[in-house]
Amino acid sequence: MAEKVTIADVARHASVSRQTVSNVLNTPEMVREETRDRVLRAVEELGYRVNQAARRMRTGRSRLLAVRIESTQDGMNVFDRFLHGLTESAARAGYRVILYTADDDRSEIGTFDDLLGAYEPDAFVLTSTHFGDVRTSWLAEHGLAFVTFGRPWGTPDGGAHPWVDVDGAAGTAAATRHLLDAGHRRIGFIGWPEGSGVGEDRRGGWARTLVARGDRPEPLERRTDGSASGGEAAARELIAAGATALVCVSDSVALGALQAGDVPVIGFDDTPVAGAVGLTSLSQPLAEAAARCVGVLTALLDSGLPNSGLPGSGASRTPEHVLLEPSLVIRRSA
Repeated sequence: MAEKVTIADVARHASVSRQTVSNVLNTPEMVREETRDRVLRAVEELGYRVNQAARRMRTGRSRLLAVRIESTQDGMNVFDRFLHGLTESAARAGYRVILYTADDDRSEIGTFDDLLGAYEPDAFVLTSTHFGDVRTSWLAEHGLAFVTFGRPWGTPDGGAHPWVDVDGAAGTAAATRHLLDAGHRRIGFIGWPEGSGVGEDRRGGWARTLVARGDRPEPLERRTDGSASGGEAAARELIAAGATALVCVSDSVALGALQAGDVPVIGFDDTPVAGAVGLTSLSQPLAEAAARCVGVLTALLDSGLPNSGLPGSGASRTPEHVLLEPSLVIRRSA
């Protein structure tokens, strides 16, 4: 049997003290990033395994963050880049990510309960926020730390819990300005059905930009189920109605729109497929969003306070709200 790797072995390998190794594993925020990275490399290279039960007894933490695996969106996987960034950022902060699946809000809340009983995660990262989202109130009522990747749609003043999101309206506004600067005045928009917070946010940037230029966007708009075939059908209608360029709510919709005619098309999400076919698209800073989610959670956990301002929190800490801007990646489609 191979000899067990100890914390002293890790310390020697990383040229640091045993206390420094302990700090990296238990209170990483106390250690400089360069030193922390060196210790974590030593941990990985030597195959050191932390005794989770002992560490939980010492610190009262499991060092686990829980997040749901998202289903494929519009036939394309956008979430995997966020998940990869979340896992890397969590590791740098001394945490690990555990994954779970759920079909809807109620089944996800049931999974929260199961995870808390089996693994005791320190915090949750919620995704796919929507109108009437009951998951946040459940976590708050149980005094659990969480952050959402996505705004609390329909809540005034940005909501009372911490969140990180990408400004979809800023993205479609940039796309619309790009087309206006190229001389287009009849710019159509292909979106999702009503009721999608993300979809309405992206639509709003297009509409407000046209209004600011003195145009009326309403006649040049179609809503789809988010599929490529729906995008193609909507694009044909808009082109027939006089649209000379199109802004789309997603890359999947935009790929369908590309088949409808020879007009500039801009998508959203900058998926690998967009790069392969030359589709101009809006790129979300998903790695940064993931890092900010981890940063928000570690600050909450280190403060000893649950999410503030929510029922049952009993805290006065102002929740952090982070809104990041996407960038327009210009390719041959526009």
